[in-house]
Formats: sequence, structure tokens, C-alpha cells
Amino acid sequence: MELSVPKSYKLSSGYTIPSVGLGTYELPPNKTAYLVHQALEVGYRHFDTAVLYGNEYEVGQGIKKWLNENPAENKRGDVFYTTKLWDSQHGYEKAKKAIDHCLQEVEDLGYIDLLLIHSPLGGKKLRLETYEAMQEAVDAGKVRSIGVSNYGFQHIEELLNWEKLKYKPVVNQIEISPWCMRQELADFCKKKGILVEAYAPLTHGTKLKDPDLVKVANEVGCDVGQALIRWSLQKGYIPLPKTQSVSRLASNLDVFSFEWTTDQMDQLDKPYAYEPTDWECTNAP
Repeated sequence: MELSVPKSYKLSSGYTIPSVGLGTYELPPNKTAYLVHQALEVGYRHFDTAVLYGNEYEVGQGIKKWLNENPAENKRGDVFYTTKLWDSQHGYEKAKKAIDHCLQEVEDLGYIDLLLIHSPLGGKKLRLETYEAMQEAVDAGKVRSIGVSNYGFQHIEELLNWEKLKYKPVVNQIEISPWCMRQELADFCKKKGILVEAYAPLTHGTKLKDPDLVKVANEVGCDVGQALIRWSLQKGYIPLPKTQSVSRLASNLDVFSFEWTTDQMDQLDKPYAYEPTDWECTNAP
């Protein structure tokens, strides 16, 4: 039985994004292609990487292998590939070159489904120049949708009020978990028609023994990782759980057959906590 949470969302660009993606941060390049291929075998269709991660090529190779194994059934249009421009690539000319390089890394895929600016660092001028280059990549057919990551209120307002805005950001990818809820920012994004992608939904493992988390997981018979992924889904976010373990791939995706009650969600919510496990730059100037 499938409960309440959709398997995909429609982006403001018109394209569809699967509601759970595989994060690939810190995946060793020599293991990435195999892990991505295995993820596709168990049902993943959404993969998130970045220039910073150093494994774009390997993610693409894992997808390529899966596509080539059964071209009649395994279609490029069923796979959603995301990458992100790093801070050193901000600025119009640098971003144009970087986008072309990102596409070269996965040239067998033909296009990038979603391109994000990895952070707002660098200041307004470079942010907007980078976004201008990203918009041109959409016009050129290199990229289908564009968005932002680690953006705070002020950065989103800046972009939405920009006179050159042609394509609204379809997502804002930020760290979100019960201990770093960012509820006001998430609600703001949703109000603006921007979907929220939750990176580090498993808190890099730092909260997996939390008593409230263990309690609600036991109540429905799931593991704590599944509990956190489901929490993000019920909030309306797109979680991007990461694992280096092939054996964890299937269980992290098996989160659609149970549902938290309102009371259980309240037990998991920690609205007064602020414990990010990754970098924080949503407040950057």
C-alpha cells in the first residue's frame, strides 16, 4: 500500500523530479559508478552530485551502463541527474565554461536535468552572473531546469526580484532534518513555488541513536534511516540520503509503505534545535 507521499513532483519548469534521490557526496570515485548502477537496479531514478564531489563522470558512467543494458526498457528520460557549480566557478564567463565541462563529464546522458548554484557565497554580482549563464544553458538545451542550494531568504528574494530572471529556481537544496528544520525558510520556498531538497537527511549519522527517533521507528517497524527519510517526505521535501553500502540502497528507498501520525511527527520535530551537520551559508551577505 502506498501512503500519502508522491513518488515524484512536478517542477515549475514543467519537468518531473523523483521524490527521493541518491546523494553522492564523499562517494569514492572508484566505487561511485558501481553504486549508482546498483541503485538504478533497485529503483532509484534520481541522482545528486556536484563539481565539488569529484565524481560527476562516475555517476554518469553508472547511469550509462544501466541505459545500455536494456535500451528498450531503460530510458534516459526516466533518470534525473543533478549537478552543481562550485564557488570558484561563479561569474558569467567562469560559469559558462564550467557548465560545458559539467556536460562533457556526462556527455553520454545528452543533457543535465537540474543544475544548481552550490552556494550563495561570493556576493550578489557573481551570484547573478552565474545564474545568467545557467539560464543561457537552458536556452541552449544543455540543461533542463535550474535552481539554487544553501540559499537563504535574502538570496531567493534577490533572485526573484532580478530584472533578468527568465527561469525561476525550481528547487532550493538545503540541509534539513528534525534537528535543523529551517521551517520558515522551507515554508517561504514552498510559497514561492520552489521545491525544497533536503540534503543530509540522515544527519551524517549523528542522530541515529536519538531516543525519540528510535521510539517512533520501533512503533512502525522501520529502521532509523527509513524513519528520517520518511519524515522529510511527509514534510513535502525531496530527501537525498547518501550511503556507500549497496545493502542500504533498497531499504533507504523503501519508505512509501508506512506513514507517521501527527503525534509521531510531533515527537520527531525539534523546532527549537539548530544543529546543522554540514556547512552553513544561508546567512551569507
